[in-house]
Order: sequence, then structure tokens, then C-alpha cells
Amino acid sequence: MIRRKRWSGEGILDVAAELLKHGDAETFSVRRLAASLGTDASSLYRHFRNKTELLRAVGDRVLLSAMEDYRFEGDWKQRIADIAHRLREKFAQQPQLATVWARYASSGAGSRAVMEALLRALQETGLPDERICIHYHRTAVLLSALIAADGGISTLTREERQQGMELFRVAVLGAAPGEYPALAHFARDLHPIEIDRQAAFAALLAGHLNQIQQEIDAR
Repeated sequence: MIRRKRWSGEGILDVAAELLKHGDAETFSVRRLAASLGTDASSLYRHFRNKTELLRAVGDRVLLSAMEDYRFEGDWKQRIADIAHRLREKFAQQPQLATVWARYASSGAGSRAVMEALLRALQETGLPDERICIHYHRTAVLLSALIAADGGISTLTREERQQGMELFRVAVLGAAPGEYPALAHFARDLHPIEIDRQAAFAALLAGHLNQIQQEIDAR
């Protein structure tokens, strides 16, 4: 009788994260993970009830890693900016997991650490509790959308990038002035969304934080 190796929950997540580096949530399967582990899928369901729960746990580990040495220091803007850049940096190392996180979210220790840090930073604004919750939600939506978009672009192959650039040029430079006057006017100064994303991330985050500051100043 062949005895299969027993895997811990963390060991399973290690292999799952490695598989997701070379694929995505759509192609990922518990059966494929089990084969990589040298076991059967039923043994994995002792740790995770289904594929979604497993993917959430993988994404949560990235959040936990990003917050590992976080300190509650600086003013509220500095704290939120620090959290944002920590998350972006960690998911840049595993871009496939960025889209997993944005799609499936998580409820583990990593998620709680991010939520706690953001909420404590927003408490420093002195805004009412209901406004803090609203700004937390908007911040979370902004960060997950931007980081997921970064992750999606980062996983493109060279050929896919080149094709995308060519399609962008056709769509922009080929626009008929009579039908698309504004597009034709700005065509030569427009860039694909994958260009200079770090600066765009910083600018959008700053704009979001400035909106919160304006609300504080108006009180």
C-alpha cells in the first residue's frame, strides 16, 4: 500500500502560490495542486473546503507578508501611503496573486492586519465614524483595483505586450478626426495604460488622500 505524504496547511499554500506564479485563478485547480503535492484532492479538503477558500488563503499570505514589520508611525496620510506601497510591492513579486486577491478577497490574519492599520490611520483624521468607514471602503476599492490591474499587466508575455501596443496605436492613431475629434487631437500624446504605472499609482493615491484632507479642512 502506498502511503501518501501528509501536508500541512502552510505547505499546501506554498505549492499553490508557486503554481499560481505560472498560471491564474481560472486554470488553477485543486486536482492539479494535489498532483503537484503527490496526493489526492480529498486530502486537501481537510484543510480548505473548496478552491475559493484556498485562493483566499494564498492571497491573505501576501497581505500578511506586506504588513510583517509595519509600524503605526507618521501622520494618517503617511500611514495609508506606506500600506498602499507595501501591498503594491509585495504583489509585484507575485503578480498572479494580485488578481486573485482582488477577485476573492480574504478574511485571514493578513486581511485583518491591513484593515486594522487603515482604520487606525483614518481614525487620526478626526472624522466621524461613518465617514471613516466610507473612506476605508473607497481606499480598499482603489488599492485592490490598481494593484490587480498592475498584476494583470505584469503577467503579459512579451508577444502580448507588443500586440497590445500595436492595437493601441491602431485604435488611437487610426481614429477619424470627423468621428473622434478629441481622440484625434490628443492621439500623439496618449500612452497605453501600462506606461509609467508607478507614477499613476502614486498620483491616484495622492488625489484620494487629498480628497479626505479637503473633507477634514471643511469641518
